[in-house]
Amino acid sequence: MISDPQILERLDKSQSRITKAVFPFTTNHHDTLFGGQALAWMDEAAFIAATRFCRKRLVTVSSDKIDFKHPIPGGSLVELIGQVIHVGNTSIKVEVNIYVEDMYHDHREKAITGTFSFVAVDESGKPTPVLPVE
Repeated sequence: MISDPQILERLDKSQSRITKAVFPFTTNHHDTLFGGQALAWMDEAAFIAATRFCRKRLVTVSSDKIDFKHPIPGGSLVELIGQVIHVGNTSIKVEVNIYVEDMYHDHREKAITGTFSFVAVDESGKPTPVLPVE
C-alpha cells in the first residue's frame, strides 16, 4: 500500500478522462466500435495519466489483458478513465476503463478494461527513474 503523501498526491492529479463520440468512421462492419480504435484511445488515455504522474518522456512497452465486456454501438458516447495503479523504478502501469452510454438515455456501464505499461526514458532512449532520486 502506498503511503507517501507526495506519491498519493501525484496519483490523484494524474487521472485522465477523455470523452468521445462513436462516429461511423470509428466502427466496424457490425456498427460497433472497432477494437483497434478502442485500443488506440486507451493507450492515449493511459499515456496522459502516466505523463501527468511523472512529467517524463514515456514509451508504451505493453498492454495487458484487455477485456471487451460487451460491444459499444455506433452512436454511443464513451468515457475513458486512466489511473496509475503501479509505480516501479523506471516503469508505470496504468489501468484504463471505457464506459459506454447511450446519447439519448441516462444509462452508463463499463464496456472495456485493460492495463498499459510505460517506461520513462531519457533523451537517448535509455530507461530513467520515474520519480526524482532523493
